Amino acid sequence: MENNNGNSQEPNNNKRGIPFMVFFKDARHILKLDSLSREILGIAFPAALAVAADPIASLIDTTFIGHLGALELAAAGVSIAVFNQASRITTFPLVSITTSFVAEEDTIKNLTTKQTENDNTNLDKPIVSEDHMLPQTDNVDAPKETNSSNLEKVDAGNMDMNNENGTSEKAMTKRKQKVGKKVIASASTALIFGTILGLLQTAILSFAAKPLLYAMGLKHDSPMLNPAEKYLKLRSIGSPAVLLSLAVQGIFRGFKDTTTPLYVIVSGYAFNVLLDPILIFYVKLGLKGAAMAHVISQYIMATILLILLMKRVNLLPPNMKDLQMFRFLKNGSLLLIRVVSVTFCMTLASSLAARLGSIPMAAFQPGLQIWLASSLLADGLAVAVQTILACSFAEKDYHKATAAATRTLQMTFVLGFGLSLAVALGLYFGAPIFSKNTTVVQLIKISMPFVAATQPINSLAFVFDGVNYGASDFAYSAYSLVLVSLVSIPIEIFLFRSKQFIGIWIALSIYMILRMLVGIWRMGTGTGPWYYLRKEPWCYMRGPLLP
Repeated sequence: MENNNGNSQEPNNNKRGIPFMVFFKDARHILKLDSLSREILGIAFPAALAVAADPIASLIDTTFIGHLGALELAAAGVSIAVFNQASRITTFPLVSITTSFVAEEDTIKNLTTKQTENDNTNLDKPIVSEDHMLPQTDNVDAPKETNSSNLEKVDAGNMDMNNENGTSEKAMTKRKQKVGKKVIASASTALIFGTILGLLQTAILSFAAKPLLYAMGLKHDSPMLNPAEKYLKLRSIGSPAVLLSLAVQGIFRGFKDTTTPLYVIVSGYAFNVLLDPILIFYVKLGLKGAAMAHVISQYIMATILLILLMKRVNLLPPNMKDLQMFRFLKNGSLLLIRVVSVTFCMTLASSLAARLGSIPMAAFQPGLQIWLASSLLADGLAVAVQTILACSFAEKDYHKATAAATRTLQMTFVLGFGLSLAVALGLYFGAPIFSKNTTVVQLIKISMPFVAATQPINSLAFVFDGVNYGASDFAYSAYSLVLVSLVSIPIEIFLFRSKQFIGIWIALSIYMILRMLVGIWRMGTGTGPWYYLRKEPWCYMRGPLLP
């Protein structure tokens, strides 16, 4: 085998083993803007802005609601926690599977199309014998007019001979000029599931709002219960739009297009922010106005995204049998198990904070929103590596798969440290914008070290999810998170009882560390889809991964 420098390399059996050091491969090139970095950042940057738009909009909602009072802020915090956790149960399996399946299906179709075109081009090339290439004359001194006449006859003969065989070539050229809509069965399947899940979520949150709030720790005589229930029911009306728009985003991500959804999402949430003060203060709807602003913006975004998708994809597959219902259900069930485990841990943390009262809950909610919003900026890198890996594994380009995974993880580590600094300064100086209550502000500042210090850990944990999804390693992603949750839940309860408010943040930090470690374990040990690293680690540990 040859390395990238063109030198022959023989496998070194002594180098075989656990390829943990692959994470540090070419780390010195982390800031180098080569073709791989440009591809990663080209997908990641718009995706990160799109992913962060929802938490940022919720954070702005929280800021407006905070000026209504501590009670309203706490009630909205509990309702938002319920809504977000319910959405994650349906959203992440749907979006993650859609991105991987669309990227894989689109890549395979493109490879098949290129192969077919190459085969047709080779078949359509006319075979001209030597006798037809030049006019044959016995007299080399023949007049020029004769030679010219013969040449014209030969050209005419060649044209006649090419007429029949060249028909398909001309037709192929016309087909290339008229590029039609793509037929991606997984895209149609994702939209069907998105619509169904959205309607189910609306029904569940509407009819079970009060029991869900009870499960969050609110009592029947709590002053937070009534406003929280009304807010949750109004927000649930937007669930179909949320699920449908996220399904469309997953399809665009599979096409490596994260810019188109970004424009729509930013515009939609900008409209949401514009409606907030109008409905909350000017129309005097209060907490209801915040929920209505969010729902209206969600339906606007879903409609625009669907229209843009219809211009690129034929949403009706040629045959209903082409729909990948079973494949979606199988892998979706695995990720559903994973998301339920993650959701339970996060919901438990919010529930424990609510049990401490309205003041601690009012302080916990902004910290949690910032914790998720800043960390989810790394989710843009997770989207990038998932899409690139799905395409690379479909092409069986394991070299690029390894390079993309390691480069993205290294970028994530650097991003995490930058986020730590930004969050620390932002929370320390910006805490008063969330509430006028001095106790709430003080508790927010107490949570600041935990929110800031865990940013590199959180970022890596999110990006390892993208690595697993891109490699279609859904089973490991599900079962490993179940194990992490089983360990984390008792820790949360124990630390809550012993440390109260601070204990919740310590427990969440431990939880994210465990999530990061199970991600490191899979690729670092060369198991599952990364078996080839263990089989021939010398190929990836010597020389640059990319030319």
